[in-house]
Amino acid sequence: MSSYGQRSDPGLESSASDPEEQPIALSGISTGFFAVRDGEEWGWHRHDADELLWGTRGALVVDTEAGSHAVPWAVGLWIPAGAAHRVRAERGTEFACTFLARGIGEPPRADVGAVGIPASVRVLLDELSRVDLDAETRRLAERLIPRLLDRSESLRLVLEMPQDDRARRVAEGVVGDPSDARTLREWGAAVGASERNLARLFRRETGVTFAEWRLKARMLAATELLAAGQPVGAVSRRVGYATPSAFVQAFRREVGGTPGSMSGALGAHLRDSSV
Repeated sequence: MSSYGQRSDPGLESSASDPEEQPIALSGISTGFFAVRDGEEWGWHRHDADELLWGTRGALVVDTEAGSHAVPWAVGLWIPAGAAHRVRAERGTEFACTFLARGIGEPPRADVGAVGIPASVRVLLDELSRVDLDAETRRLAERLIPRLLDRSESLRLVLEMPQDDRARRVAEGVVGDPSDARTLREWGAAVGASERNLARLFRRETGVTFAEWRLKARMLAATELLAAGQPVGAVSRRVGYATPSAFVQAFRREVGGTPGSMSGALGAHLRDSSV
């Protein structure tokens, strides 16, 4: 199966401020379906076409300049043309990537964010990728798809990173080790800022308190670990919970489902794929 996007030259480093340009030559809509056997990361890049990531089974995380987005099965992630992003997928993840030529229809949103993918859109995208339609039928179907996409605010695992250097160092420390239970005062001593100043920075630059931000970071890490096949008990410890029951309650409240159902569904899907 072809790889998602273009593989970057290993000798070249891209960044959010200097992403790799990956032009997409198309006049309509093109969809590819991808399976990740081992964990993969596609470095910072951007396209000259709108992009829709959807149909995820497993753990797919997209980093943007504003933060990180988990892409669950229930919704898709809209990435406007020109938006720099990095994509991370854990072992066993499967997803679909649709590119839409600019001007093919009214975009569902102007920023990177969640969009609802009705069953009709999934069917249309699948048919367009497999069936050789006549030009007029394809044109009509392609123009219909953007109209059926709905802006969604249901994607709760969006991790916005603070821009202030001190707050960002704290954020990167939490992302690096979600089990780190240091208080904001202790983090302040490590980065040279007062507890009050860090609290103000997190609230101003991420829209949530530090405690709320750390919860999101832990849940984002948990989705990746669960998708990699790790048991719930081990994941709960890796993301800083003393007991699995406390972790399950927090996961259900933040993500909208149980960690067991996520890892169980992925395991079943991988068994089916190996037959």
